[in-house]
Amino acid sequence: MRADAQRNRELIATTALDLLARRGPAVSMEEIARAAGLGVGTLYRHFPDRQSLLDSVAATTLRTLLAAGRAEQSSAAPRWQVLVRIVARCTGLPLALISSLPDATRVDPTVADLVAELDALFQGLVEDAQREGSLRADLTGAQVVGLLNVAVCRPGARADDPLTTVLLDGLRARP
Repeated sequence: MRADAQRNRELIATTALDLLARRGPAVSMEEIARAAGLGVGTLYRHFPDRQSLLDSVAATTLRTLLAAGRAEQSSAAPRWQVLVRIVARCTGLPLALISSLPDATRVDPTVADLVAELDALFQGLVEDAQREGSLRADLTGAQVVGLLNVAVCRPGARADDPLTTVLLDGLRARP
């Protein structure tokens, strides 16, 4: 791919990521092209349809989160702190996009694999925090991951918003 074409593709993906994180999955292709300072034709040359753009952004987002999660997982910090830091990281990403992708028959296999890896990482952290005694033990790892998805997989999610803070307060083990 030519250097200018590669720059345009990256610009489109970065712009889409930013708009989707701030406004949710309803952002139009035309809005993305306009915000990137490119024509709609350029956008469609790189991403032939909305789904291919969404799949690309979802895969990039999940890879970024997985790398951050693995780095956090290897830290010596208490598991509760690690989990809270990852949740905070999640709130800055367009995870609502991933939860809004069409049914499983159309989900890109790469995206599905990355979601499964992330779920496993989160479940492992949850189980570690439960063994540590910092997270309630009366829920399964899958249940906790499902609850965390409610908090972080929505447009405008923030680490300090009431839904996220109340949910984390409810998950925290009490002495």
